[in-house]
Amino acid sequence: MDQQKIEIFDTTLRDGEQVPGCKLNTPEKVAVAKRLEALGVDVIEAGFPISSPGDFESVAALAKVVKDATVCALSRAVEKDIITAAESLKGAKRPRIHTGIGTSESHIFDKLQTTRDKIVERAIAAVSLAKKHVEDVEFYAEDAGRTDNTFLAYICEQAIKAGATVLNIPDTTGYCLPEEYGAKIKFLKENVKGIDKVTISTHCHNDLGMATANSIAGIINGATQIECTINGIGERAGNTALEEVVMIMRQHPHLNKYSNIDTKQLNEISHYVSDTMRVPVQPNKAIVGANAFAHSSGIHQDGVIKNRATYEIIDPKDVGVDHSSIVLTARSGRAALAYRLKNIGHELTRDELDDFYSGFLRVADEKKEVYDEDLHRLIELRTKIAV
Repeated sequence: MDQQKIEIFDTTLRDGEQVPGCKLNTPEKVAVAKRLEALGVDVIEAGFPISSPGDFESVAALAKVVKDATVCALSRAVEKDIITAAESLKGAKRPRIHTGIGTSESHIFDKLQTTRDKIVERAIAAVSLAKKHVEDVEFYAEDAGRTDNTFLAYICEQAIKAGATVLNIPDTTGYCLPEEYGAKIKFLKENVKGIDKVTISTHCHNDLGMATANSIAGIINGATQIECTINGIGERAGNTALEEVVMIMRQHPHLNKYSNIDTKQLNEISHYVSDTMRVPVQPNKAIVGANAFAHSSGIHQDGVIKNRATYEIIDPKDVGVDHSSIVLTARSGRAALAYRLKNIGHELTRDELDDFYSGFLRVADEKKEVYDEDLHRLIELRTKIAV
């Protein structure tokens, strides 16, 4: 059975930029976009043009330089938003307008203070207007995660009739459990007329730490596009992390899914986005965190030295990391110590290592981590004592 292509929709420059304190200027956005295109993303959501003149300028600039990926501009279901988005995309080779409206009871009755019928009317009008400007129109049902499935199916069907080419099913608040979100996608696949002619997209937030799991549940149940960000940055607790979903598909062939992402660029672009957007990557972040391939436990170190796959399910080189790290601490054993000593030019016999190890532990108890220069000093001290 042929593998199914999953489109990667990157919203680092739109949803990711909504993180407090990480506003990018136009040259910075263009630089990030070029790297995203080189990475192999299928769609770059460039911004929200109506929000400010600067954002309009950035989307327009990206539209002119991005050639291989689709350039997407966000809008609300508001005429001026959509027209402004269309204007910003005039230079794009592959333009897409992303428009939509809230569909949950909370959004309809509390936020928008309207009725379901009027929400449907606005959705149809928004998609129809966007369709007059671009062929590729994505409709988002905001807070779909908490939307009644029957109503969600109805409004999605109306969006398709109005010309939508992509249906975005956002778990806007990160509320859904994976089985709930997967079941929602499955329900739409089975109950929306014409849905086989459009792309179903996941857009999951990480408020409860389930963004990646929900996105994977989505593609297992019929979605063929994942909306995500580099390092999982985004509003509140963030979005689905691009590097996570891409590597899950790669490491689990039984899913029968693939993306066009060049995974060997993941570590580099993670650092670049972190530096440019001034959002640090937590050390224990999956795939791209500083500790993702670091081992300090003696039991783990011994296993990795004998066979990397014992404790690493991903080859570091597959994501652009040169090698695994054996971090020497008071929890490290003789195998790790011997390994590091050999790497810096010192091979000890078993008896020599036993003698050296006690001195190593004294240093390790005083410091959080023992570095190569510490080992050199211990070797020099041992040599002087022997003389």
